[in-house]
Amino acid sequence: TTTAAMEQSNNNGYLNPAYVGSLHASTISIPGAYKTQAEPAAKELANGHKPGETTAPVETTEPDVEQGVKRDGWNNDIEFLMSCIALSVGLGNVWRFPFIALENGGGAFLIPYLVVLLLVGKPVYYLEMLLGQFSSRGSVKVYDFAPIMRGIGYGQVLATGIVTTYYATLMAITLRYFVESFFPTLPWSYCRAEWGASCLDSAPQTPPTTSASSNASEVRTTSAEFYFTNIILREKASIDDGIGYPSWTLAIALGVAWLIIAGIMCRGVKSSGKASYFLALFPYLVMLILLVRALTLPGAVDGVLYFLQPQWHKLLEPQVWYAAVTQVFFSLAICFGNIVMYASYNRFGQNIYRDANIVTTLDTFTSLLSGVIIFGILGNLAHENNTTDIASVVNGGPGLAFISYPDAIAKFKVLPQLFSVLFFLMLFVLGIGSNVGMVSCLTTVLRDQFVRIKQWHIVLFIAIVGYLLGLLYITPGGQFVLNLLDFFGATFVALVLAIFELLAIGWVYGVKRVCRDVEFMLGIKTSKYYRLCWGVVTPLLMISILVYMLALYEPLKYKDYTYLPGVYAFGWCLSAFGVGQVVFWAIPAVRSQPAELSLGQRIRKAFEPLPSWGPADARTLKRYQLHVEQSNVGAMFQRSGIWHKIYDNIFG
Repeated sequence: TTTAAMEQSNNNGYLNPAYVGSLHASTISIPGAYKTQAEPAAKELANGHKPGETTAPVETTEPDVEQGVKRDGWNNDIEFLMSCIALSVGLGNVWRFPFIALENGGGAFLIPYLVVLLLVGKPVYYLEMLLGQFSSRGSVKVYDFAPIMRGIGYGQVLATGIVTTYYATLMAITLRYFVESFFPTLPWSYCRAEWGASCLDSAPQTPPTTSASSNASEVRTTSAEFYFTNIILREKASIDDGIGYPSWTLAIALGVAWLIIAGIMCRGVKSSGKASYFLALFPYLVMLILLVRALTLPGAVDGVLYFLQPQWHKLLEPQVWYAAVTQVFFSLAICFGNIVMYASYNRFGQNIYRDANIVTTLDTFTSLLSGVIIFGILGNLAHENNTTDIASVVNGGPGLAFISYPDAIAKFKVLPQLFSVLFFLMLFVLGIGSNVGMVSCLTTVLRDQFVRIKQWHIVLFIAIVGYLLGLLYITPGGQFVLNLLDFFGATFVALVLAIFELLAIGWVYGVKRVCRDVEFMLGIKTSKYYRLCWGVVTPLLMISILVYMLALYEPLKYKDYTYLPGVYAFGWCLSAFGVGQVVFWAIPAVRSQPAELSLGQRIRKAFEPLPSWGPADARTLKRYQLHVEQSNVGAMFQRSGIWHKIYDNIFG
């Protein structure tokens, strides 16, 4: 049997040997594993060999021009999957999903959420995984497929940086609750005198107090909510006179959170990958314990039914669909650059089709599990308040996880401290897993720009800046600032840039090219579901959501507080700065084109992939370039009508 026949019989059934690495290569094609061997196709032809035929390796000392230095990689495939789970399954599920569902009619929200997940979340998650793994580039350099669109990556980095700063402060609050869980009596389980008669102890009430029965028609506020608002946040009624000074206890907790993040990130994915097992799996153990406890509380069934029972009229409200889109963004962490970054450290042939399905399915399951737990608790709160209106028993907002969950834990008659320690440890682990992913994204972008700076130097710089900015959020007016930056700096910017990203990938680079790259990398055909979503459905849905949001825009509020006009102006300037990165970075991309070209030719050239675009491994890149040339030969004989081009881009 000849060598070529052996390779053909062992290439997993793929007819084109370019789809799989050579069995006789000195190493497997791993992103960043830059070999000192090359098999230029031209030299093979000159020596009488066919391209792709095994030949003696040719030594060369030429380094990879694009990357410059060796790129790290995961220790194994499971670490990537666990890291994606730790990133995507986080506070977006436990903290954000329940209160978004609460504000949008409980069970009615599940339908648009699942629809948006199938039409936006799953396709975009898989798409970003593909681009990252195929190119071994971070969230900015991945736009080498269309250099003029590189500003999308920089804008997403800005949004990620903003989310990173306030995400860490939530970890600080979690850490304080964790420490206070060791107290003999949970400090949020009982009312203080200054909170008045409207306060209801979160601890079990047996038998009911006289005041509770005499005020049956009055909705009372739990001590857990009073504790969070008045003691943890020290929240003000407005920030017209300033935001105040940071809490020293939260400042210490914030420092500890950043130290842990920096410690996990000190060696990049080599160290964060090892931590991903615990960060991804431990929260589920605690969540199952809390599920059993929540469902055994009086009135919990009513809360769960409220969560699961659809209110069909809500489906006609565009606000519900807009909320579903933003929730999918935060839950899966798509269109922030994080998924592209993690996938860029994969080996070239990893089965990310399987990984994407696992992560998106598990993320949805976790959101539903968290919803059942939180609405079971809300049902119990309604029972304690003698009301059937589930939505009236607690305010929505970021504090929901720090109000309803602690309130339920305070009702445990046996060792509430143990359950409290487990819960806040789980919450902290979830947050750290997500925060590590966001910091990794920032670190990757900086390392790609400053290749000679050590990893831990960059991590230390990000930690210090993140800590200083995070002090804003732990002031008495911190939640007002968080609410403002969350919308103008993260949600809105991510939505607009997501549209640019989808158009850049689906129509500038082209769905057809993406599917060709998938087939080269994984050896599988792309289904019509993904083709239609990437090319038509997802971009149109995202554009529709954006148009709706702008058409019915109302000034942002925090609870009942309306910001000053200057604050709104700052918010829109921040959004413009984030979105404006697309234009800002397009200018140098055009100017870098050959000077002999006209302006129009330069612009068109800036939309084309760089010559180095493709797999990072030198030998795989040469096979890929040969594969592209063969594909282009067939494309020369196709019709050139506009409708045929559109059809060919999606289904070609």
